[in-house]
Amino acid sequence: AAAAAAAMPGGGDDWVNHPLGAVHRIFAQNSADWEKKVVEYFREKLKDTTAANWVPSLNDVPLHYLKPNSLVKFRCMVQDMFDPEFYMGIYETLELNAKSKILRFGKYKDVAECGPQQEIALDSPKYVTRERQTFYCIPVPGESEWVKEVYASACQARGNPSTSYTPSRHKRSYEEDEDMEMHPPKLKEQCAAGCSASQGSGDAKRLEKEPPAGQQNLSNCTTSIDLNFPLPGEKGPACLVKIYEDWDSFKVNDMLEVYGVLSVDPALGVINEESSKGGLSILDPTECMDTMEEQRVHSPPPSLVPRLHAIVTRKLQHVNPLLPLTLNDKENQEFITNIMPELSTVRAELLGFLTHVLLGDSLAAEYLLLHFISTVYSRRDFLPLGKFTVNLSGCPRNNGYTKYLHKTIQQLVPSSYCLPMTLHNMNTLRFIPHKDYTANRLVTGVLQLASNTSLMLDETLLEQGQLDSTGVRNVTALGNLITWQKVDYDFNYHRMEFPCNINVLITSEGRSLLPSDCQVHLQAQMIPANVEEYMTNLLMAVLPSMLRKFRVYLSLLRLMDYSISDEVTKAVEEDFVEMRKSDPQSITAEDLHQLLVVARLISLSAGHRTLSRERWQQAKQLEVLRRSRIQQKVHVNGNEP
Repeated sequence: AAAAAAAMPGGGDDWVNHPLGAVHRIFAQNSADWEKKVVEYFREKLKDTTAANWVPSLNDVPLHYLKPNSLVKFRCMVQDMFDPEFYMGIYETLELNAKSKILRFGKYKDVAECGPQQEIALDSPKYVTRERQTFYCIPVPGESEWVKEVYASACQARGNPSTSYTPSRHKRSYEEDEDMEMHPPKLKEQCAAGCSASQGSGDAKRLEKEPPAGQQNLSNCTTSIDLNFPLPGEKGPACLVKIYEDWDSFKVNDMLEVYGVLSVDPALGVINEESSKGGLSILDPTECMDTMEEQRVHSPPPSLVPRLHAIVTRKLQHVNPLLPLTLNDKENQEFITNIMPELSTVRAELLGFLTHVLLGDSLAAEYLLLHFISTVYSRRDFLPLGKFTVNLSGCPRNNGYTKYLHKTIQQLVPSSYCLPMTLHNMNTLRFIPHKDYTANRLVTGVLQLASNTSLMLDETLLEQGQLDSTGVRNVTALGNLITWQKVDYDFNYHRMEFPCNINVLITSEGRSLLPSDCQVHLQAQMIPANVEEYMTNLLMAVLPSMLRKFRVYLSLLRLMDYSISDEVTKAVEEDFVEMRKSDPQSITAEDLHQLLVVARLISLSAGHRTLSRERWQQAKQLEVLRRSRIQQKVHVNGNEP
């Protein structure tokens, strides 16, 4: 254990196991800007990647393995934002015997410190009330297994049983375990002295009303407590993240990496249970105006939904662990420079792989590759620029092909979801998040996804039948997502637009019922007898080192800047005028926009940040091939597929 401690960052200053000790030391220096210094201290420590890897992650390590009040990290998406709450920022405790006062801080804590022979000096001139914001955070929806595995293997804390978060107990309930480890006399005394109200007037209402373990039947929930994950079958921890600085800079659906103090204080559950048994309420019931549903949602058991007091919060552009967090600073620019020479080789290999995945169709593979690296890079008059929704028509039905196509996509991109468009799913699933005013929370929906998620809509499973009102609403929501890259969340009395950036791929037999930017009709050169075996063997044939390069390639190119020089813009305009002259019907302004998007993606796919005349011609040729294939299909069938 001593060797492990010595190897840990910070030497004797154990900022990972005892972050509040480090905060206390800075607070004790009586500096007016102690809070700023705390953030700077931890930022400095976390600059070192090795040091950051010593911090255990809520994503990888089971909660019962983590030490309360230690520093942990959490990679997550903001699913909901609760109302701000007040807490005791600075307060004094009074020693009842010695009549001496101790100055304390309440930041990064759920419960105020107050010993058995102490009480809080509420009339102290040094007493300061502060405000903090609570985000309800969940793991990134649809995050691929390989992403989780790479993050987990990088985390040093996980593979070190000698570190202090090794379980010192068996898997009993948190309430039982932690009650032994914490200081019940302190807590009871604190409650009697009104200390628990200390952590906020808003907070008091929430934190004091923790439901006992047996009373967590949420209304309209199939499980004891609904963790509000957007996608069916998702697992992982949910967390109440307390944000102290710059909370206005975050939005719902942002992806975050949070480093903070883990709080699983059983007092939050115990207080409520004890007060209800004795018939005495610590708080005046008239002050508690929120509903029982709201109390349950906002104060779930900490053993199920821990609290994380954020010290350092980073907004994530992506969750690919093989890429630097940001690509702006010098160090990371070097990362891009080193990869550039390899890009054309990786592109050729990936194109070959996708051609096999698409049953020998190299044109469809080219468009699928372009689709993967597309992203909304700007908005002009509500129009999202850069989106590239592909409708892959001609997909085989009934042989499980689309299912294995998605499994392959999962191996390439950091987060994805396949939505089987069965009548049952369309008529029963909740696509659009809506506000539940009784519980005062945003109830999630399938379309509450993080930026750059790949969403595959499998229309080959759509059977004949009637869409009910929910189904019609859901189809409309998908249409809005594709066309405008926005989801209109339902706030009962009004709808609120949430812009998004989701790569939508539609697989269908004929032309999709949904809008798309580009229809590519699949021309399979072969149909494997056993699709599962064929697709599995394809993946196994890719070397792990090459698969890693595919993953870096697809994520990196989405984040790269791109521009068109004035000279090339002029050449493109002249070309457009010539094309219109020769055949006015052949190209519209919309077609020009589509061509520019394809040309942009072709350029980026080769690692070029500007458009050249050569790549403009390449885009035109690709579009001619795609269109002629669809025209052939129309002539053969006598109508549009």
